[in-house]
Amino acid sequence: MRADARRNYDRIVEVAREVFREQGYDASLDEVAKRAGVGPGTLYRHFPKRENLLDAIMQSWVAKVSETADKALAHEGSDRELLLNWFQEYVGLISQHRGGPAKITSAMGDPASPIMTKCQVLAQANERVIDRLREDGCLRADVDTLQVCRLVGGVATVADQGELDPEAVRPMLEVVADGLLK
Repeated sequence: MRADARRNYDRIVEVAREVFREQGYDASLDEVAKRAGVGPGTLYRHFPKRENLLDAIMQSWVAKVSETADKALAHEGSDRELLLNWFQEYVGLISQHRGGPAKITSAMGDPASPIMTKCQVLAQANERVIDRLREDGCLRADVDTLQVCRLVGGVATVADQGELDPEAVRPMLEVVADGLLK
Protein backbone atom coordinates (compact mmCIF):
# COMPACT_ATOMS: atom_id res chain seq x y z
CA MET A 1 0.00 0.00 0.00
CA ARG A 2 1.33 3.45 -0.90
CA ALA A 3 2.18 5.74 2.02
CA ASP A 4 -0.68 8.16 1.30
CA ALA A 5 -3.15 5.30 0.94
CA ARG A 6 -1.94 3.83 4.24
CA ARG A 7 -2.39 7.21 5.96
CA ASN A 8 -5.93 7.45 4.59
CA TYR A 9 -6.68 3.89 5.70
CA ASP A 10 -5.36 4.51 9.23
CA ARG A 11 -7.15 7.85 9.49
CA ILE A 12 -10.47 6.33 8.38
CA VAL A 13 -10.15 3.55 10.98
CA GLU A 14 -9.25 6.02 13.74
CA VAL A 15 -12.14 8.36 12.88
CA ALA A 16 -14.60 5.49 12.44
CA ARG A 17 -13.72 4.24 15.92
CA GLU A 18 -14.56 7.70 17.33
CA VAL A 19 -17.76 8.11 15.31
CA PHE A 20 -18.99 4.60 16.14
CA ARG A 21 -18.23 5.16 19.82
CA GLU A 22 -20.31 8.36 19.71
CA GLN A 23 -23.15 7.30 17.44
CA GLY A 24 -23.07 3.49 17.26
CA TYR A 25 -22.12 1.10 14.49
CA ASP A 26 -24.93 2.32 12.27
CA ALA A 27 -23.48 5.84 12.09
CA SER A 28 -23.22 7.44 8.67
CA LEU A 29 -20.17 6.37 6.68
CA ASP A 30 -20.36 9.71 4.91
CA GLU A 31 -19.81 11.31 8.32
CA VAL A 32 -16.76 9.07 8.83
CA ALA A 33 -15.33 10.07 5.43
CA LYS A 34 -16.01 13.76 6.08
CA ARG A 35 -14.34 13.76 9.50
CA ALA A 36 -11.40 11.74 8.14
CA GLY A 37 -10.92 14.33 5.42
CA VAL A 38 -11.38 11.87 2.55
CA GLY A 39 -14.03 11.45 -0.09
CA PRO A 40 -16.63 8.69 0.11
CA GLY A 41 -14.91 6.94 -2.82
CA THR A 42 -11.69 6.66 -0.84
CA LEU A 43 -13.53 5.20 2.13
CA TYR A 44 -15.34 2.64 -0.04
CA ARG A 45 -12.16 1.73 -1.93
CA HIS A 46 -10.60 0.70 1.38
CA PHE A 47 -13.79 -0.64 2.93
CA PRO A 48 -16.33 -1.87 0.33
CA LYS A 49 -18.82 -2.80 3.07
CA ARG A 50 -19.48 -1.45 6.56
CA GLU A 51 -18.46 -4.83 7.98
CA ASN A 52 -14.99 -4.46 6.43
CA LEU A 53 -14.54 -1.22 8.34
CA LEU A 54 -15.81 -2.87 11.54
CA ASP A 55 -13.30 -5.66 11.02
CA ALA A 56 -10.44 -3.15 10.75
CA ILE A 57 -11.59 -1.36 13.91
CA MET A 58 -11.69 -4.63 15.81
CA GLN A 59 -8.06 -5.62 15.11
CA SER A 60 -6.72 -4.16 18.38
CA TRP A 61 -9.71 -5.65 20.18
CA VAL A 62 -8.57 -9.20 19.37
CA ALA A 63 -5.50 -9.00 21.61
CA LYS A 64 -7.63 -7.63 24.42
CA VAL A 65 -10.01 -10.60 24.21
CA SER A 66 -7.25 -13.14 24.87
CA GLU A 67 -5.80 -11.05 27.68
CA THR A 68 -9.23 -10.76 29.30
CA ALA A 69 -9.83 -14.52 29.11
CA ASP A 70 -6.44 -15.13 30.71
CA LYS A 71 -7.37 -12.82 33.58
CA ALA A 72 -10.75 -14.52 34.00
CA LEU A 73 -9.13 -17.96 34.14
CA ALA A 74 -6.65 -16.76 36.79
CA HIS A 75 -9.56 -15.75 39.05
CA GLU A 76 -9.44 -17.22 42.52
CA GLY A 77 -12.82 -18.21 43.88
CA SER A 78 -15.83 -20.32 43.08
CA ASP A 79 -16.65 -21.61 39.62
CA ARG A 80 -19.80 -19.50 39.65
CA GLU A 81 -17.78 -16.34 40.35
CA LEU A 82 -15.30 -17.25 37.62
CA LEU A 83 -18.19 -17.62 35.15
CA LEU A 84 -19.90 -14.41 36.26
CA ASN A 85 -16.65 -12.43 36.09
CA TRP A 86 -16.03 -13.77 32.59
CA PHE A 87 -19.58 -12.91 31.52
CA GLN A 88 -19.19 -9.36 32.78
CA GLU A 89 -15.90 -9.01 30.92
CA TYR A 90 -17.49 -10.53 27.81
CA VAL A 91 -20.30 -7.97 27.93
CA GLY A 92 -17.71 -5.21 28.32
CA LEU A 93 -15.69 -6.48 25.35
CA ILE A 94 -18.63 -6.43 22.96
CA SER A 95 -20.16 -3.24 24.36
CA GLN A 96 -17.36 -0.81 23.59
CA HIS A 97 -19.43 0.80 20.84
CA ARG A 98 -23.13 1.48 20.75
CA GLY A 99 -24.76 -1.24 18.68
CA GLY A 100 -21.74 -3.49 19.08
CA PRO A 101 -23.40 -6.29 21.03
CA ALA A 102 -26.10 -6.81 18.41
CA LYS A 103 -23.62 -6.70 15.49
CA ILE A 104 -21.16 -9.09 17.10
CA THR A 105 -23.78 -11.47 18.47
CA SER A 106 -25.67 -11.68 15.19
CA ALA A 107 -22.39 -12.42 13.35
CA MET A 108 -21.51 -15.17 15.82
CA GLY A 109 -21.54 -18.49 13.97
CA ASP A 110 -22.07 -16.88 10.54
CA PRO A 111 -19.21 -18.02 8.28
CA ALA A 112 -20.13 -15.38 5.68
CA SER A 113 -19.74 -12.46 8.10
CA PRO A 114 -16.74 -10.19 7.43
CA ILE A 115 -16.18 -10.01 11.20
CA MET A 116 -16.36 -13.79 11.63
CA THR A 117 -12.65 -14.10 12.46
CA LYS A 118 -13.12 -11.66 15.34
CA CYS A 119 -16.17 -13.58 16.50
CA GLN A 120 -14.12 -16.77 16.43
CA VAL A 121 -11.50 -15.17 18.68
CA LEU A 122 -14.25 -14.28 21.14
CA ALA A 123 -15.84 -17.73 20.89
CA GLN A 124 -12.45 -19.39 21.46
CA ALA A 125 -11.85 -17.27 24.56
CA ASN A 126 -15.33 -18.21 25.79
CA GLU A 127 -14.59 -21.87 25.05
CA ARG A 128 -11.44 -21.72 27.18
CA VAL A 129 -13.51 -20.60 30.16
CA ILE A 130 -16.25 -23.15 29.45
CA ASP A 131 -13.68 -25.95 29.08
CA ARG A 132 -12.16 -25.05 32.43
CA LEU A 133 -15.57 -25.31 34.08
CA ARG A 134 -16.21 -28.63 32.29
CA GLU A 135 -12.93 -29.93 33.69
CA ASP A 136 -14.05 -28.86 37.16
CA GLY A 137 -17.23 -30.89 36.61
CA CYS A 138 -19.56 -28.04 37.49
CA LEU A 139 -21.07 -27.37 34.05
CA ARG A 140 -24.12 -29.04 32.57
CA ALA A 141 -23.14 -31.56 29.89
CA ASP A 142 -25.31 -30.00 27.18
CA VAL A 143 -23.71 -26.54 27.32
CA ASP A 144 -22.61 -25.37 23.87
CA THR A 145 -20.02 -22.58 23.56
CA LEU A 146 -21.75 -20.84 20.65
CA GLN A 147 -25.07 -20.81 22.50
CA VAL A 148 -23.37 -19.31 25.56
CA CYS A 149 -21.90 -16.59 23.34
CA ARG A 150 -25.35 -15.87 21.96
CA LEU A 151 -27.00 -15.85 25.40
CA VAL A 152 -24.48 -13.48 26.94
CA GLY A 153 -24.51 -11.42 23.74
CA GLY A 154 -28.29 -11.20 24.03
CA VAL A 155 -27.98 -9.83 27.56
CA ALA A 156 -25.38 -7.34 26.31
CA THR A 157 -27.70 -6.30 23.47
CA VAL A 158 -30.56 -5.65 25.88
CA ALA A 159 -28.22 -3.66 28.12
CA ASP A 160 -26.88 -1.68 25.16
CA GLN A 161 -30.28 -0.87 23.68
CA GLY A 162 -31.80 -0.14 27.08
CA GLU A 163 -28.75 1.85 28.21
CA LEU A 164 -28.60 -0.25 31.38
CA ASP A 165 -25.77 0.17 33.85
CA PRO A 166 -23.60 -2.79 34.95
CA GLU A 167 -25.56 -3.20 38.19
CA ALA A 168 -28.72 -3.90 36.16
CA VAL A 169 -26.88 -6.37 33.92
CA ARG A 170 -25.37 -8.53 36.67
CA PRO A 171 -28.69 -10.16 37.76
CA MET A 172 -29.37 -11.20 34.15
CA LEU A 173 -25.91 -12.72 33.90
CA GLU A 174 -26.52 -14.55 37.19
CA VAL A 175 -29.63 -16.18 35.71
CA VAL A 176 -27.60 -17.31 32.68
CA ALA A 177 -24.75 -18.61 34.85
CA ASP A 178 -27.08 -20.46 37.21
CA GLY A 179 -28.74 -22.12 34.22
CA LEU A 180 -25.40 -23.43 32.98
CA LEU A 181 -23.98 -24.74 36.24
CA LYS A 182 -24.94 -28.04 37.89
